[in-house]
Amino acid sequence: MKFSVLFLFFSTVGLAVERPNVLFIAVDDLRPDLACYGNEQIVSPHIDRLAERGTLFERAYCQQAVCSPSRVSLMTGLRPDTTKVMNLETDFRDTIPEAVTLSQFFISKGYYAASIGKIYHGNMLDEEFSWSVPHVRGNAPTYANKASNDIVRRLREKAVAEGLKGAALRKASLGPAFEAGEVEDEFYRDGANALEAVKRLESLAESGEPFFLAFGLSKPHLPFVSPKRYWDLYDREKLQ
Repeated sequence: MKFSVLFLFFSTVGLAVERPNVLFIAVDDLRPDLACYGNEQIVSPHIDRLAERGTLFERAYCQQAVCSPSRVSLMTGLRPDTTKVMNLETDFRDTIPEAVTLSQFFISKGYYAASIGKIYHGNMLDEEFSWSVPHVRGNAPTYANKASNDIVRRLREKAVAEGLKGAALRKASLGPAFEAGEVEDEFYRDGANALEAVKRLESLAESGEPFFLAFGLSKPHLPFVSPKRYWDLYDREKLQ
């Protein structure tokens, strides 16, 4: 089943109340297995604190159990049977070219809109009408450990030798499902993008221009990779 968790933050600092700044955070494949949803095994203090400060929805559902259809539906306010986006390849500008996305609406009201990380899926990340400036997807290694990268290299070499290309090549070159790298947060893409989001927020705060900033985290989607210290928060012998 496809789940996502979404957070919206509003700030009126330095602005008229009717034009708040918006920080939009999308988390890919994060199920409601969090302490704030009653799973006491999960260590999620920061999200729990946000839940205490805001509104926690206990009966919210994804639009479809596939990434792109759900994201397009959320950003356009239209159901997948209207957008005709049912897979990972269809571009909604081909099926509903006149649709006004959430961030596009903010732009029409005088807002600066920008995105960092995963908001749309794949080839739609750079959806030109939705942003005031080009989207930032971030560049960072998928794996930190030599053993993981060696596996990816061997799989890719085998796939190339078999003549695979494009999506088939990428699929055949997928590496290990898990990794606990002895690295800092910013080594992996989400950490690097988080730093970029903080810098962007600081810059926007100085500008005084009302903004809609979308920040997308790609984990906990496969592969399950993160700095080792987060794995060390759990004792696998005690997990139920």
